[in-house]
Amino acid sequence: MLSLEEALERLLSGVRPFTEQERLPTAEALGRVLAEDLVSPLDVPPLANSSMDGYAVRVADVPAAGTELQVAQRIAAGQVGTVLQPGTAARIFTGAPVPEGADAIVMQEQCEALEGGRVRIHAVPQPRQWIREQGEDVRRGSVVLARGRRLKPQDIGLAATVGAASVAVVRRPRVALFSTGDELVMPGEPLRPGAIYNSNRYTLRALLAQFGCECTDLGIVPDTLEATREALRSAAAGHDLILTSGGVSVGEEDHIKPAVQAEGQLDLWQIAIKPGKPLAFGRVREAWFIGLPGNPVSSFITFLLAVRPFLLALQGADPAMPRPWAVPAAFDWPKADKRREFLRVRRTADGRVELFPNQSSGVLTSTVWADGVVDNPPGQTVAAGDVVRFIPFAEWMQ
Repeated sequence: MLSLEEALERLLSGVRPFTEQERLPTAEALGRVLAEDLVSPLDVPPLANSSMDGYAVRVADVPAAGTELQVAQRIAAGQVGTVLQPGTAARIFTGAPVPEGADAIVMQEQCEALEGGRVRIHAVPQPRQWIREQGEDVRRGSVVLARGRRLKPQDIGLAATVGAASVAVVRRPRVALFSTGDELVMPGEPLRPGAIYNSNRYTLRALLAQFGCECTDLGIVPDTLEATREALRSAAAGHDLILTSGGVSVGEEDHIKPAVQAEGQLDLWQIAIKPGKPLAFGRVREAWFIGLPGNPVSSFITFLLAVRPFLLALQGADPAMPRPWAVPAAFDWPKADKRREFLRVRRTADGRVELFPNQSSGVLTSTVWADGVVDNPPGQTVAAGDVVRFIPFAEWMQ
């Protein structure tokens, strides 16, 4: 068996990021990977502006609390005032540009409006107080979002902040998906004796959508070698990756391995992780191939460990595994395994992680109950209070 690191090195060694790109409206680019740096054409904010409702003043004009000034102008957000003359103040509102000559804002709670258009200042201002400086957030010419970044909601907002109506993104990976197993039926169909509903197809389709893929669902393939070979040939046309679940163990009805070997090449077979030891990797004609195990938890975990970095690498994004958090365990795990384990856990109110009681690879409820996994090294036992490596599912989905 290969270690996870060895497997990922082989998995990613042949990947060449896509060069094809498209331009999308910024509002439609969520989850896509930037194909080029986004450079700001302007300062943000473009002018120094007030961060408070209050009065713009010259510090030199307010030597003591109780100073009175004439209010010479009113500046709302979106307006530009005139030069502030000595001995005057400007009524100003949050977001409004600071008038030339002013060097501080006094919040309105520290001011008293008087008759005759005057204001009494009840606090001595400090230079530049409550002023957002020009370019404080973004400098003109700076890279605000780097090539290879997978766009999050806040990235979309930042792109809009610098005036980007559209962004260049890497094209989507095209993935063909199918399942093998005569025992599988689709939800909504009668569940005959000995059959199970095909949850993997739903989980994997959702995961592929999460990572920005165009998915072609080829359905359930019968458990025969010829049917599997035909499915692989069909899937190889027009797709970057063929993704399957089931049929990658060593049983007589598991045909993925010989089918891939007959139609292409198989470079990777087993990795030392639990759940998910059987993982098939290779090529079928011009398409890459990854075969996930059929047990639902194994399929889910191995997608995160292997397919996720592969898809990110194809798009030129960082394929690294999320960095774990060091947290104390609220459980005992007295029996070490020779494989690297990914234990389903969730955080407790006191900052520890508790273990789902049934860690079987067939118990999909563990992935719903949990909010992450403990990355447990080979041969490692755990006692309550030990510090473990926790990776939240939310981090995997970035």
